[in-house]
Amino acid sequence: MPVVNRVLIVGGGIAGMSLAIGLQRVGIVAEIVEIDPHWRVYGAGITITGPSLRAFERLGVLGRIEELGFCYDATSICDAGGNVIVASRVAGRPLGPTVPNGCGILRPVLHRILSEAVRTSGAAVRLGVGVAAVEERDGQAEIAFTDGSAGRYDLVVGADGIHSRLRELVFPGAPPPRFTGQGCWRAVAPRPSMVDGGRVYVGGPVKAGVTPVSREEMYLFLLQHVPDNPRMPKERWPELLSAQLQGFKGPLGAVRDSLGSASNVNYRPLEWLLLSPPWHRGRVLLIGDAAHATTPHLASGAGLAVEDALVLVELLCSDCTHAEALDGFTRRRFERCRMVVENSVRLGELEMSHAPAVEHAELQRTSMRALNAPI
Repeated sequence: MPVVNRVLIVGGGIAGMSLAIGLQRVGIVAEIVEIDPHWRVYGAGITITGPSLRAFERLGVLGRIEELGFCYDATSICDAGGNVIVASRVAGRPLGPTVPNGCGILRPVLHRILSEAVRTSGAAVRLGVGVAAVEERDGQAEIAFTDGSAGRYDLVVGADGIHSRLRELVFPGAPPPRFTGQGCWRAVAPRPSMVDGGRVYVGGPVKAGVTPVSREEMYLFLLQHVPDNPRMPKERWPELLSAQLQGFKGPLGAVRDSLGSASNVNYRPLEWLLLSPPWHRGRVLLIGDAAHATTPHLASGAGLAVEDALVLVELLCSDCTHAEALDGFTRRRFERCRMVVENSVRLGELEMSHAPAVEHAELQRTSMRALNAPI
């Protein structure tokens, strides 16, 4: 029998929506509050690895992702001229015949898939509302909301991202996110037929790549060393990205030549955060980026968020007590999430120091072997 009956989820991103879907499936009432009144999602595309697709399969949405995204089994390594050096980095489907090795999808499309599943599950969603205060009384969390309302819950889960307001309230001494020294550019562009899987470009001045996100589109990513974390004016994003793409040929060169004021370009500085255990205090627990925000180098942030939701639902439905479930959650998740965060940051450091490619490749292989292990 579940150890909780009613759960408040703070944040309507991937972690929060995944948790709501999972809780409703096992009969636990879930309510999401999302501070953005329009429930928007920012960014261009997202790359999803095989282990992350396995998690989405368990959540029940892999079919929709395959339908609306672009799944593939091969990731090629190319030189700056666009020539393929290594045709594939994965042989077969190590996670089973139903789980592709990789996928690209537009972030708004993934958001739509998950939000539709949340609505279908029956979970309540309140938009334009955040948490103003948290108190614990008589074995429940008493929440004061920013719209003046209040509520009592058996558990409150903070899934409100790397700059979590709930983390500030409940873990006031937690360290803030740390800047890595890199910024990430993303852009959406038409997909040439040759881009039928992931492509990573090495040997140029920066690391870049393309991932198909639909039958018609692909998204480009580029990692720039920006040690001083300068402000990148939004109105200049296409121009600034174009400058970083100088010297590339093939699909990257074609994207560069097509960039203009109407292009779908996004930039953000890369930050990371790893909260020391435990990830709960009283009746409040943090999951996803609120507890372990990673950089995109292993393309695993979304997958970790879904895994968090799956593991938490499993524990809340077990025979353990409320306290045992929350303690068990951190024990189950900490080392896996720590590995992804630390190895992703290390991969960025190797890129910025122009370390030998073999060192970079070995760390990536080691990380992916670990991620392929059971959740």
